[in-house]
Amino acid sequence: MAETKTVFYWDTSALLSRFFTDIHSGMAQKWSEIEAVHLLSSLAHAEASAVIARMTREKVLEPALSETICKAMGNGPWRVLNGLPDRSVVADLSQKWPLRGADLWHLALAVSLKKDLPEIRLLTFDDRLLEAAAGEELIEKDDLVS
Repeated sequence: MAETKTVFYWDTSALLSRFFTDIHSGMAQKWSEIEAVHLLSSLAHAEASAVIARMTREKVLEPALSETICKAMGNGPWRVLNGLPDRSVVADLSQKWPLRGADLWHLALAVSLKKDLPEIRLLTFDDRLLEAAAGEELIEKDDLVS
């Protein structure tokens, strides 16, 4: 019997910590090196792209570095995911967890995917989303150890 491969769903906070040095960068780097299916939604890509573009406009990032990071998002371990969360899942989770819109969307997509991918784990460094992901059994204790 084949071993089930772990599926990591990266939210924007985890993705950005992979490219920019912060207190979570070490953990994000470790996650990216784990042999797994790494999913990056179109929303996480758009949010990260907006952050990178703003940093470039504000001259926090050199254009060449910005371009390198954008290419890495396309080439990294991630598989592009153009899925949408189930609307009923969004509605249910919005009543259950006090999340901002984008975080609710990430949680709802991961929960929606969990029906077909029970091994999915949501990677995030957002405290409220982390609590909700734990409540929805989308993280494991090992995911939190740096």
